[in-house]
Amino acid sequence: MSVLVIADHLQGRVRDVTYELITAACELPGPVTVAVIASDPASLDVDREGVDEIVHVRAQQAEFENDAYQAALEALVAERRPDVILLGFTVNGMGYGGAVAAKLGLGFASDVFALADEAGTVVATRAFYGSKLHAELEFPAGRPVLLLLRPTVWKPATGPGGARTTELALPAVVSRARHVEFREAAKSDVDITGADFLLSIGRGIGEQENIPMFEELAAKLGATLAVSRPIVDAGWVSNARQVGQSGKTVKPKVYLAFGISGAVQHLAGMKSSETIIAVNTDPEAAIFDVAHYGAVADLFDVADELAKLV
Repeated sequence: MSVLVIADHLQGRVRDVTYELITAACELPGPVTVAVIASDPASLDVDREGVDEIVHVRAQQAEFENDAYQAALEALVAERRPDVILLGFTVNGMGYGGAVAAKLGLGFASDVFALADEAGTVVATRAFYGSKLHAELEFPAGRPVLLLLRPTVWKPATGPGGARTTELALPAVVSRARHVEFREAAKSDVDITGADFLLSIGRGIGEQENIPMFEELAAKLGATLAVSRPIVDAGWVSNARQVGQSGKTVKPKVYLAFGISGAVQHLAGMKSSETIIAVNTDPEAAIFDVAHYGAVADLFDVADELAKLV
Protein backbone atom coordinates (compact mmCIF):
# COMPACT_ATOMS: atom_id res chain seq x y z
CA MET A 1 0.00 0.00 0.00
CA SER A 2 1.80 3.12 -1.21
CA VAL A 3 1.07 6.43 0.54
CA LEU A 4 1.54 9.88 -0.97
CA VAL A 5 1.70 12.92 1.34
CA ILE A 6 1.37 16.43 -0.08
CA ALA A 7 3.43 18.94 1.90
CA ASP A 8 1.69 22.07 3.17
CA HIS A 9 3.90 25.15 3.42
CA LEU A 10 3.55 28.88 3.90
CA GLN A 11 5.98 31.75 3.36
CA GLY A 12 8.97 29.48 2.99
CA ARG A 13 8.24 27.25 5.97
CA VAL A 14 6.83 23.75 6.14
CA ARG A 15 3.69 23.74 8.25
CA ASP A 16 3.44 21.34 11.20
CA VAL A 17 0.51 19.54 9.61
CA THR A 18 2.92 18.13 7.02
CA TYR A 19 4.94 16.33 9.69
CA GLU A 20 1.69 15.11 11.26
CA LEU A 21 0.66 13.66 7.90
CA ILE A 22 3.97 11.79 7.76
CA THR A 23 3.27 10.23 11.16
CA ALA A 24 -0.18 9.15 9.98
CA ALA A 25 1.25 7.76 6.74
CA CYS A 26 3.72 5.62 8.69
CA GLU A 27 0.80 3.91 10.44
CA LEU A 28 -0.14 2.33 7.11
CA PRO A 29 1.89 -0.44 5.49
CA GLY A 30 4.01 0.31 2.46
CA PRO A 31 6.34 3.06 1.25
CA VAL A 32 5.74 6.74 2.09
CA THR A 33 6.37 9.46 -0.48
CA VAL A 34 6.20 13.17 0.30
CA ALA A 35 5.64 15.60 -2.58
CA VAL A 36 6.75 19.23 -2.25
CA ILE A 37 5.04 21.56 -4.71
CA ALA A 38 6.84 24.92 -4.79
CA SER A 39 9.01 27.24 -6.86
CA ASP A 40 12.02 26.07 -4.81
CA PRO A 41 11.04 22.70 -3.32
CA ALA A 42 14.58 21.88 -2.22
CA SER A 43 14.45 24.72 0.32
CA LEU A 44 11.64 23.00 2.24
CA ASP A 45 12.76 20.24 4.63
CA VAL A 46 10.38 17.28 4.78
CA ASP A 47 12.96 14.53 5.27
CA ARG A 48 11.85 12.75 8.41
CA GLU A 49 12.10 9.22 9.74
CA GLY A 50 9.72 6.95 7.86
CA VAL A 51 9.81 8.85 4.56
CA ASP A 52 11.10 6.70 1.69
CA GLU A 53 11.05 9.25 -1.12
CA ILE A 54 10.70 12.99 -1.58
CA VAL A 55 9.40 14.27 -4.90
CA HIS A 56 10.22 17.85 -5.83
CA VAL A 57 7.53 19.29 -8.06
CA ARG A 58 8.79 22.63 -9.33
CA ALA A 59 5.97 25.11 -9.92
CA GLN A 60 5.99 28.72 -11.03
CA GLN A 61 4.00 29.66 -7.95
CA ALA A 62 5.96 30.20 -4.74
CA GLU A 63 2.80 30.07 -2.61
CA PHE A 64 -0.33 27.97 -2.75
CA GLU A 65 -2.63 28.37 -5.74
CA ASN A 66 -5.34 25.77 -6.09
CA ASP A 67 -5.07 25.26 -9.87
CA ALA A 68 -1.32 24.66 -9.67
CA TYR A 69 -1.68 22.19 -6.81
CA GLN A 70 -4.54 20.40 -8.53
CA ALA A 71 -2.51 19.98 -11.72
CA ALA A 72 0.50 18.78 -9.72
CA LEU A 73 -1.49 16.24 -7.73
CA GLU A 74 -3.19 14.90 -10.85
CA ALA A 75 0.25 14.43 -12.43
CA LEU A 76 1.55 12.69 -9.31
CA VAL A 77 -1.42 10.32 -9.22
CA ALA A 78 -0.98 9.50 -12.93
CA GLU A 79 2.73 8.78 -12.53
CA ARG A 80 2.94 7.18 -9.07
CA ARG A 81 -0.44 5.45 -8.75
CA PRO A 82 -0.57 5.79 -4.95
CA ASP A 83 -3.10 3.77 -2.98
CA VAL A 84 -3.61 6.50 -0.37
CA ILE A 85 -3.15 10.27 -0.70
CA LEU A 86 -2.98 12.37 2.46
CA LEU A 87 -3.57 16.12 2.64
CA GLY A 88 -4.12 18.37 5.61
CA PHE A 89 -7.67 19.40 6.43
CA THR A 90 -6.61 23.02 5.98
CA VAL A 91 -7.75 25.94 3.87
CA ASN A 92 -5.22 24.85 1.25
CA GLY A 93 -6.17 21.18 1.35
CA MET A 94 -9.86 21.96 1.03
CA GLY A 95 -9.07 24.23 -1.92
CA TYR A 96 -8.15 21.39 -4.27
CA GLY A 97 -8.41 17.98 -2.57
CA GLY A 98 -12.11 17.46 -3.18
CA ALA A 99 -11.81 18.63 -6.79
CA VAL A 100 -9.06 16.10 -7.54
CA ALA A 101 -10.99 13.27 -5.90
CA ALA A 102 -14.14 14.10 -7.89
CA LYS A 103 -12.28 14.48 -11.19
CA LEU A 104 -10.27 11.25 -10.84
CA GLY A 105 -13.00 9.20 -9.18
CA LEU A 106 -11.06 8.62 -5.97
CA GLY A 107 -12.46 7.61 -2.61
CA PHE A 108 -12.67 10.68 -0.41
CA ALA A 109 -13.16 11.78 3.20
CA SER A 110 -12.38 15.02 5.00
CA ASP A 111 -11.72 15.94 8.64
CA VAL A 112 -10.34 12.47 9.34
CA PHE A 113 -8.98 12.02 12.87
CA ALA A 114 -8.15 8.29 12.93
CA LEU A 115 -6.70 5.99 10.32
CA ALA A 116 -6.14 2.24 10.14
CA ASP A 117 -5.40 -0.58 7.74
CA GLU A 118 -7.49 -3.74 8.02
CA ALA A 119 -6.23 -6.41 5.66
CA GLY A 120 -5.73 -3.93 2.83
CA THR A 121 -8.87 -1.94 3.55
CA VAL A 122 -8.26 1.65 4.64
CA VAL A 123 -10.51 2.65 7.53
CA ALA A 124 -10.91 6.39 8.14
CA THR A 125 -12.79 7.79 11.12
CA ARG A 126 -14.45 11.18 10.99
CA ALA A 127 -17.27 13.05 12.71
CA PHE A 128 -20.76 13.83 11.45
CA TYR A 129 -23.62 16.05 12.62
CA GLY A 130 -21.48 18.57 14.46
CA SER A 131 -19.34 15.83 16.08
CA LYS A 132 -22.42 14.21 17.64
CA LEU A 133 -21.61 11.02 15.76
CA HIS A 134 -18.37 9.32 14.75
CA ALA A 135 -18.30 6.92 11.83
CA GLU A 136 -15.74 4.58 10.28
CA LEU A 137 -15.52 4.76 6.50
CA GLU A 138 -14.07 1.74 4.72
CA PHE A 139 -12.18 2.06 1.44
CA PRO A 140 -11.43 -1.40 -0.03
CA ALA A 141 -8.20 -2.05 -1.91
CA GLY A 142 -8.19 -1.44 -5.64
CA ARG A 143 -9.46 2.11 -5.64
CA PRO A 144 -7.19 4.98 -4.54
CA VAL A 145 -8.44 7.13 -1.68
CA LEU A 146 -7.75 10.79 -0.89
CA LEU A 147 -8.08 11.82 2.75
CA LEU A 148 -7.91 15.22 4.45
CA LEU A 149 -6.55 14.71 7.97
CA ARG A 150 -7.44 16.95 10.91
CA PRO A 151 -4.44 18.95 12.18
CA THR A 152 -3.01 18.44 15.71
CA VAL A 153 -4.31 14.86 16.02
CA TRP A 154 -1.08 13.06 15.12
CA LYS A 155 2.26 13.94 16.65
CA PRO A 156 4.65 15.61 14.19
CA ALA A 157 7.23 13.23 12.75
CA THR A 158 10.73 13.75 14.09
CA GLY A 159 14.08 12.10 13.74
CA PRO A 160 16.56 12.20 10.90
CA GLY A 161 15.41 10.89 7.58
CA GLY A 162 17.28 9.31 4.71
CA ALA A 163 14.81 9.59 1.87
CA ARG A 164 15.93 9.61 -1.73
CA THR A 165 14.96 12.68 -3.75
CA THR A 166 13.46 12.70 -7.23
CA GLU A 167 11.84 15.34 -9.41
CA LEU A 168 8.63 15.58 -11.38
CA ALA A 169 8.37 18.07 -14.23
CA LEU A 170 5.16 20.09 -14.18
CA PRO A 171 3.99 22.07 -17.23
CA ALA A 172 3.23 25.73 -16.63
CA VAL A 173 -0.20 26.21 -15.09
CA VAL A 174 -2.17 29.42 -15.44
CA SER A 175 -4.09 29.85 -12.21
CA ARG A 176 -7.58 31.29 -12.29
CA ALA A 177 -7.09 32.56 -8.74
CA ARG A 178 -3.65 33.97 -8.05
CA HIS A 179 -1.77 34.62 -4.84
CA VAL A 180 -0.91 38.32 -4.81
CA GLU A 181 0.37 39.13 -1.34
CA PHE A 182 0.13 38.38 2.35
CA ARG A 183 -1.66 40.81 4.61
CA GLU A 184 -1.47 40.56 8.35
CA ALA A 185 -4.87 40.15 9.96
CA ALA A 186 -5.78 42.62 12.65
CA LYS A 187 -4.08 41.37 15.77
CA SER A 188 -6.37 39.96 18.42
CA ASP A 189 -5.58 40.20 22.09
CA VAL A 190 -4.09 36.69 22.14
CA ASP A 191 -3.20 33.62 20.11
CA ILE A 192 -4.30 30.64 22.17
CA THR A 193 -3.11 28.13 19.55
CA GLY A 194 0.52 28.67 20.48
CA ALA A 195 0.13 28.54 24.27
CA ASP A 196 1.72 25.72 26.28
CA PHE A 197 -0.62 26.20 29.24
CA LEU A 198 -4.28 27.13 28.87
CA LEU A 199 -6.64 27.91 31.74
CA SER A 200 -10.08 27.61 30.19
CA ILE A 201 -13.37 28.69 31.70
CA GLY A 202 -16.94 27.84 30.78
CA ARG A 203 -20.55 28.40 31.68
CA GLY A 204 -19.89 27.16 35.20
CA ILE A 205 -18.28 30.46 36.26
CA GLY A 206 -21.79 31.89 36.40
CA GLU A 207 -21.36 35.63 35.91
CA GLN A 208 -19.21 37.95 33.81
CA GLU A 209 -18.01 39.60 37.02
CA ASN A 210 -16.16 36.37 37.87
CA ILE A 211 -13.88 36.49 34.82
CA PRO A 212 -11.25 38.84 36.36
CA MET A 213 -10.45 36.35 39.13
CA PHE A 214 -9.62 33.69 36.52
CA GLU A 215 -7.62 36.19 34.49
CA GLU A 216 -5.60 36.89 37.62
CA LEU A 217 -5.22 33.19 38.39
CA ALA A 218 -4.05 32.49 34.83
CA ALA A 219 -1.45 35.24 35.14
CA LYS A 220 -0.18 33.82 38.45
CA LEU A 221 0.08 30.31 37.00
CA GLY A 222 1.75 31.49 33.80
CA ALA A 223 -1.23 30.33 31.75
CA THR A 224 -3.20 31.88 28.91
CA LEU A 225 -6.93 32.36 29.48
CA ALA A 226 -9.25 30.52 27.09
CA VAL A 227 -13.02 30.05 27.08
CA SER A 228 -15.79 27.80 25.82
CA ARG A 229 -18.45 28.98 23.40
CA PRO A 230 -21.13 30.10 25.91
CA ILE A 231 -18.73 32.74 27.27
CA VAL A 232 -18.22 34.13 23.77
CA ASP A 233 -21.92 33.92 22.87
CA ALA A 234 -22.70 35.95 25.98
CA GLY A 235 -20.36 38.67 24.71
CA TRP A 236 -18.09 38.46 27.76
CA VAL A 237 -14.86 37.57 25.91
CA SER A 238 -13.74 37.88 22.27
CA ASN A 239 -13.85 34.79 20.07
CA ALA A 240 -10.05 34.92 19.78
CA ARG A 241 -10.01 32.97 23.06
CA GLN A 242 -12.66 30.40 22.11
CA VAL A 243 -11.71 26.72 22.05
CA GLY A 244 -13.78 24.29 20.06
CA GLN A 245 -15.09 23.32 16.66
CA SER A 246 -16.38 26.84 15.99
CA GLY A 247 -13.33 28.39 17.67
CA LYS A 248 -9.67 27.35 17.77
CA THR A 249 -8.13 23.89 17.89
CA VAL A 250 -5.46 23.81 20.56
CA LYS A 251 -2.88 21.31 21.76
CA PRO A 252 -1.15 22.77 24.82
CA LYS A 253 1.01 20.84 27.24
CA VAL A 254 -1.57 21.56 29.98
CA TYR A 255 -5.28 22.31 29.57
CA LEU A 256 -6.94 23.29 32.87
CA ALA A 257 -10.72 23.52 32.50
CA PHE A 258 -12.99 25.22 35.05
CA GLY A 259 -16.75 24.79 34.74
CA ILE A 260 -16.72 23.27 31.25
CA SER A 261 -19.14 20.38 30.77
CA GLY A 262 -17.45 19.05 27.63
CA ALA A 263 -19.82 19.40 24.69
CA VAL A 264 -18.58 17.44 21.68
CA GLN A 265 -17.85 20.68 19.82
CA HIS A 266 -15.56 21.84 22.63
CA LEU A 267 -13.84 18.49 23.01
CA ALA A 268 -13.04 18.48 19.29
CA GLY A 269 -10.91 21.55 19.84
CA MET A 270 -8.85 20.43 22.85
CA LYS A 271 -8.91 16.67 23.41
CA SER A 272 -5.43 16.26 21.92
CA SER A 273 -3.88 18.34 24.72
CA GLU A 274 -1.00 16.53 26.44
CA THR A 275 -2.49 16.84 29.94
CA ILE A 276 -6.13 17.72 30.61
CA ILE A 277 -7.27 18.70 34.10
CA ALA A 278 -10.99 19.27 34.64
CA VAL A 279 -12.87 20.86 37.54
CA ASN A 280 -16.65 20.46 37.55
CA THR A 281 -19.35 19.82 40.14
CA ASP A 282 -21.08 17.31 37.86
CA PRO A 283 -19.38 13.88 38.12
CA GLU A 284 -21.08 12.87 34.86
CA ALA A 285 -19.70 15.81 32.87
CA ALA A 286 -18.41 14.62 29.49
CA ILE A 287 -15.11 16.42 29.94
CA PHE A 288 -14.10 13.82 32.52
CA ASP A 289 -14.13 11.24 29.71
CA VAL A 290 -11.07 12.90 28.13
CA ALA A 291 -9.45 14.38 31.25
CA HIS A 292 -6.26 12.86 32.63
CA TYR A 293 -7.03 14.34 36.05
CA GLY A 294 -10.32 15.59 37.42
CA ALA A 295 -11.83 17.17 40.50
CA VAL A 296 -15.54 16.97 41.28
CA ALA A 297 -15.57 20.16 43.28
CA ASP A 298 -16.68 23.78 43.35
CA LEU A 299 -14.52 25.58 40.80
CA PHE A 300 -14.25 28.71 42.97
CA ASP A 301 -12.92 26.68 45.89
CA VAL A 302 -10.30 25.05 43.67
CA ALA A 303 -9.35 28.40 42.12
CA ASP A 304 -8.93 29.97 45.56
CA GLU A 305 -6.68 27.13 46.75
CA LEU A 306 -4.57 27.31 43.59
CA ALA A 307 -4.15 31.07 44.03
CA LYS A 308 -2.76 30.48 47.54
CA LEU A 309 -0.06 28.17 46.17
CA VAL A 310 1.49 30.69 43.79
